[in-house]
Amino acid sequence: MTPSLSRRHFALALPSALLVSGCAAPHQGTGRPGDPVVLTLLSHYASGELKKALQKPVDEWNALHDRVKVRTKAVEFTDLLTTFMVRQAAGQGTDILHPYCLWNGQLVRAGVLRPAPPEHAEEIGRGYGAAAAGSASVAGRVYGYPTEMQTYALYYNRRLLREAGVHGPPRTWPELEEAAYRTARQDRYGNTLVQGFGLSAFDDSTTVGQTLALLNAAGGRFVSADGRRTAIDSPAGRTVFELERRLVDKGASAPGVNVYQAFASGQVAMVISAGWWTANLKALMGPAYRDVGVAPVPLPGAGGRRATLSTGFMLGVNTASRHPDEAWEFLRWLNTEKVRGTTRMSALQASVGSLTGRADDMRRLLGAGGDPNLRPFLDALAYAVPEPNVPGAQQAKSLLRKNIEALWTGQQTVDEALRATRRQVDQEVARSW
Repeated sequence: MTPSLSRRHFALALPSALLVSGCAAPHQGTGRPGDPVVLTLLSHYASGELKKALQKPVDEWNALHDRVKVRTKAVEFTDLLTTFMVRQAAGQGTDILHPYCLWNGQLVRAGVLRPAPPEHAEEIGRGYGAAAAGSASVAGRVYGYPTEMQTYALYYNRRLLREAGVHGPPRTWPELEEAAYRTARQDRYGNTLVQGFGLSAFDDSTTVGQTLALLNAAGGRFVSADGRRTAIDSPAGRTVFELERRLVDKGASAPGVNVYQAFASGQVAMVISAGWWTANLKALMGPAYRDVGVAPVPLPGAGGRRATLSTGFMLGVNTASRHPDEAWEFLRWLNTEKVRGTTRMSALQASVGSLTGRADDMRRLLGAGGDPNLRPFLDALAYAVPEPNVPGAQQAKSLLRKNIEALWTGQQTVDEALRATRRQVDQEVARSW
């Protein structure tokens, strides 16, 4: 989760009771000949820079097209999935949806998402990296255009590492542990002053995201390839849980601390998080941002194969849309047509400090004086593993978080946490099929 309501989908907010319309848009068509088709697009880009960034290409489309117009609607991210499902059940589903890819299996199973037509599926397969295309797919079938893509990497504070005699970011887990223990500091009462490695029980995406990034780096997976059982109770899963437990037991990590605030204030030496955070840190830290570096997620040992976690969003078309061809054409225009060498969606994401799954677009955009701390996240698009999006994925993620936190707080041993996760997640994903 982010510390700023102006940025990002993981911000906590009070649930919205009402759907909020976007900027002024064309009136709803009356159905008379010659009246324009009005497509509705529902997203979580509800305020601030995200709302403005999306509205810009929508306004451009509306100025260029007389027959088909687009109107944006938005809710806070915390209400987005519920809104999709409730509106669909009430027969009020919007034409175009912007879901978190974790939910895709659930939305497909509920009959909300329409499969991409063959020509669009082929374009998505050609134009995006494997992680992005995988996030937008369920059981091998493509359901939309990937938009925002987030990969996970290691943020570190150069000053804190340097002061502890650590020269450069760790590349392996032994180096990570050594750096974490050397940079951690407590006062005489045992209160944490500096976390060496920031484990955070802040929300699902923080707790689970950093753990799955380490799991993927160890060659493990959370859910099996067929999506019907958990795979975390494995040697790789054990090594991750043991690493995190040691960091807590030895005082290098304090999961009760808000890592987003603590890192920005120089109280965390290292933490694994996603690329969206760079824009927040730059705004929060001011000149101190020069101390922030980003490196790939460390591997268990030297010479291993890189891997990390990726999460994402996509734009897809509702099964209930009366104008699916027009909706897909708008999405093609937004996500594939190039303007000054990049797609409109890539330019949109770059404007708010994020990435898309189009690595060629992002290299071009970042090459024009972009933040160098985004480059490790861009490089990770080539080896990231998409977050599993089986039908029960959201609940499975919440169950994993509960057991990770029980491990960190000493309520469960490593063995107990692995067994409990396997039993609970297996039951959830089996019920969802």
